[in-house]
Amino acid sequence: MPLTVELVTAERVVRVEQGVDVLIAPGSEGQMAILPHHAALMTTLEPGELIMRRAGQEDSFTVTGGFLEIRSDRVTILADAAEPFEEIDIARAEEARRRAEERIRRYRDQADRDVDLARAQASLQRALLRLRVADQRRRRTTGRPQV
Repeated sequence: MPLTVELVTAERVVRVEQGVDVLIAPGSEGQMAILPHHAALMTTLEPGELIMRRAGQEDSFTVTGGFLEIRSDRVTILADAAEPFEEIDIARAEEARRRAEERIRRYRDQADRDVDLARAQASLQRALLRLRVADQRRRRTTGRPQV
C-alpha cells in the first residue's frame, strides 16, 4: 500500500498526495527516505528539499523546517514554510539573495543591528534554499545544471 502524504503550513495545505512510493525528506539527522510500511516516527525537519516519487513521477518542494510524523502509511508534514518547485521564481530568489547579502555586509560592522543581521541571514538562507532546489530539480530532469 503506497503512502499518503499531507504537506501543510500554518497558512495552507500545500499538497495532499496519495500513491506515493517514496518520500525523501531533510530530517534533522540527515536526508531520509520513507517507504510504505515504515515504522511510526516523529522527527524534526531541517531546511531542504522534500521529494515525493510515485509511478515514475517526481514532485519537489522546498521546506524551511518543521515536523514530520509517520503513522501506518500516512505521513503528515507540518512545515514552517513550503513551496512547490513549480512556484519557485528563480529571478526573485536571485534578487532576494543579492539583497540579503548586501544587508549582511552592511550590518556586520554594526553591533547594535543583531536583529537586522539575523533577519538578513534568514532571508539569505531561504533564497539559497530555493535556488539549490531549483538547480537540483533541473539537474534531475535535464541532466544539466542551471545556467
